[in-house]
Amino acid sequence: MNRAGRRPAGHVAANLLGFTNVDNQGIEGVEKSFNAQLTGKPGRRLVRKDKHGNVIENITEVPPVPAHNLQLSIDERLQTVTEDALDNAVRWNKAESGAAVLIKIDTGEILAMASYPDFNPNNRDSATLDDFRNRAISDTFEPGSTVKPLVIMTALQQGIVQPDSVVDTHPFVLDGHRIRDVGYYPELSLTGILQKSSDTGVSHLSLAMPVQHLIDTYKAFGFGEPTGLGLTGESAGLMPHRRYWGQLDRATFAFGYGLMVTPLQLAHVYATIGGFGIARPLSITRIDPPVMGTRVMPESIVHSVEHMMESVALPGGGGTKAAVRDYRVAVKTGTAKKIGPDGKYIDKYVAYTAGVAPASRPQFALVVVMNDPSNGSYYGGAVSAPVFSQIMGDVLRLENVMPDGMPQGAENLIVMHDSHPQGPAL
Repeated sequence: MNRAGRRPAGHVAANLLGFTNVDNQGIEGVEKSFNAQLTGKPGRRLVRKDKHGNVIENITEVPPVPAHNLQLSIDERLQTVTEDALDNAVRWNKAESGAAVLIKIDTGEILAMASYPDFNPNNRDSATLDDFRNRAISDTFEPGSTVKPLVIMTALQQGIVQPDSVVDTHPFVLDGHRIRDVGYYPELSLTGILQKSSDTGVSHLSLAMPVQHLIDTYKAFGFGEPTGLGLTGESAGLMPHRRYWGQLDRATFAFGYGLMVTPLQLAHVYATIGGFGIARPLSITRIDPPVMGTRVMPESIVHSVEHMMESVALPGGGGTKAAVRDYRVAVKTGTAKKIGPDGKYIDKYVAYTAGVAPASRPQFALVVVMNDPSNGSYYGGAVSAPVFSQIMGDVLRLENVMPDGMPQGAENLIVMHDSHPQGPAL
């Protein structure tokens, strides 16, 4: 990007790019974060002159630093389809706001970052300060069920369960609060826990291990710290620091309550899942070679759980509307209650869908967040999942990614859950 003239793309990426003031100094977005590179510095020269004003000696001279163009990683085609799908969905669902982030998994490049409401940088007269916010990096919410794959990974890593284990998912009571699922399932496999989004299942797993193990996994995947993207206004989210964890706290922590995350952080987590346990730094500027990254979870465990996540978008799963024709996707939906000004939960919700595709060899991670949908439905599987499907489908086709979906009529080999376990349920 550079600062020459008006922006022909109008509102596209406006919340990300930001704008300058009358002195051509960046005051929002990338324009502010990278102002020094985009502006440069004037040179300086200290001289001695005679009484006639003629320079007779150069004492010191600092050459000017020229302004530089900045090559962003944002792909305008992918940004446009992401924004269009998000804008339409926010309006249709009468949501307060929305955000979406698309990441290229093998480099950590941000290919699209959408936020709604948005504005037209060529005509900001009718825009409010709230319209300028990049909600993908500034808004924080409890992530709900989108953390459940991390719980299963941690339980596998700690030896609490095996990939073929079956877990008791009867409703139960903790500290006077009933833990139950939307549907009734006496027991579920690990795949079934994700497919049915079982709160009881992940609660049992969390209660079977020290809470610090789950905290460590959440942090290793990127929660609780800024992503390091370099954008002004990015929130670090919030990880709890408790001296004492009650059983109810430990249970609800496993289905996404008690911590706060940004859409960007959640997208980073899912990019790490798509990288089969390799966490790569994120970048808003172009990166050519793949980035090595850091391993945060054994590949075999992440690969196994990523395969389980495919069941969510298949028949019987809670995210069937996230399915993409001709492609395998590994997703998780989530729905979280919002916290009111008094710190108590209110009847407003945040709807999530997060996932990677193509699932056989993930190239892209995508997160869609809808804040306070009020047109009837508010579950992630109903509100944000169709947006995920539309965006990811457009991305895969625009990028000419080879379809990896099973031919129509082929048998589904993914085991959803085992109603006849070989051993006792956890």
